[in-house]
Amino acid sequence: MTREQYIASVEGCQRALRRFLTALCCGDSFLADDIAQEAFVKAYIHIDSLEDATKFRPWIFRIAYNVYISNKRLQKPTTDIEETYHIAGKDESDDAFRYQQLYMAMDKLAEKERTAVLLFYLENYSVKEIAEIAEVGEDAIRQRLSRGRQHLREILTLRKNEY
Repeated sequence: MTREQYIASVEGCQRALRRFLTALCCGDSFLADDIAQEAFVKAYIHIDSLEDATKFRPWIFRIAYNVYISNKRLQKPTTDIEETYHIAGKDESDDAFRYQQLYMAMDKLAEKERTAVLLFYLENYSVKEIAEIAEVGEDAIRQRLSRGRQHLREILTLRKNEY
């Protein structure tokens, strides 16, 4: 893959990757941008390991997911997400907090469930493609999707009843 092809490939998936990472990071767009940048650099350095240029998109998503996991392992939690709920409020007019309740609910999911749900529903990846990105079997992805949906339903129902 030439430098120009790499740039074109990045431009073709950059928006979707950043959207996925922002959701994966529960709305922290600054962290998502940092992870995306690191993933793009790693991809560029290891571009020779990509055997099929048509599979660039799932390849970069896998790299970004691995960077996210590495970053998450190093991260030390500082504040519980529940303590910040009052900041978001219920005013839907503020675009900055439009998806805050969903991000808060997604934060309650296990990382594996959150990743499967986001890739399936936000990025429209198939179960097979998600399995390749997460480097697990398709049955595991189906189970993560099922559990993730159920857990999200429970969390959002509980949250709705609280407020």
